Amino acid sequence: MTDKSSDTPNDDGSAQAGQGASAAGRPVTSPFDSPTTQMRKPDPKDIPRTDEDLGLDPGDEVPGASTNQTGRGGGDDDYGYATIPPASAASAETVRLQRRNREARRGTLDLGLFVLRLVVGCTFIYHGLQKLTGWFHGPGLDGTKTMMESGGWDYPSLSTALVIAGELGGGILLVIGLATPLAAGAVLATILNAWMWKQGMVPGFQYNASTPTGVELDSVLVGAALAIILTGPGRWSLDRTRGWATRPSYGSFVVVLLAIAAAIITFWFLHGGNPLKGVGPFS
Repeated sequence: MTDKSSDTPNDDGSAQAGQGASAAGRPVTSPFDSPTTQMRKPDPKDIPRTDEDLGLDPGDEVPGASTNQTGRGGGDDDYGYATIPPASAASAETVRLQRRNREARRGTLDLGLFVLRLVVGCTFIYHGLQKLTGWFHGPGLDGTKTMMESGGWDYPSLSTALVIAGELGGGILLVIGLATPLAAGAVLATILNAWMWKQGMVPGFQYNASTPTGVELDSVLVGAALAIILTGPGRWSLDRTRGWATRPSYGSFVVVLLAIAAAIITFWFLHGGNPLKGVGPFS
């Protein structure tokens, strides 16, 4: 005699699912049929374990690989699965374009750096032309040599050549934005020498602009030269294709250290004395 599932009608006339038969021939009940009835523990044999049991076997037409090939263990129960090719790595050109697109949004940064270079560079060009040509009521070449000699410089001709090269040459390169780290390093070394020279003339810290020995303006120019070295010239420059124009890195610190070392060595050998005379514990 064949077992058939029966439907029991509810009070509202709908059919209620009764007991059915599983694939193994055992009756199947639902906890909703009798909420107080405790569900029986499922038979492990009834739990599907493979894609074939679930009806998900992709078949031979889908390329697959066994778990033994992936290093995750394996055995007779391994089954194939569709392989997904890895994403290709971004090319160097793609990365370069992405970086360039991000850097394009610089706002007024390049304009600000150009203004900074223009002000600092023109200031040094002005003083360099005073010393070289005598323009702008300057001392001229001979007057500059006399000034250096009376100021205690041992080799006034060499000292004059160095200060003019640092001010005039470094100032021009800063304005056009060419070899900017070297140009800013040159003006930094030059203005540091002027700072030490003025500071050593009179005891006490000479941070003022009202006396010839005041180092206030020199200190501001030192800070401006440092800022240009550490930030780069920006894209409004002849160095715009160089890495240091928009992305200066550790090389900037090297330039700063070399400029400071050049200033100290130049002052020590061409002038001598204590450049920090009267500055707190250094006097």
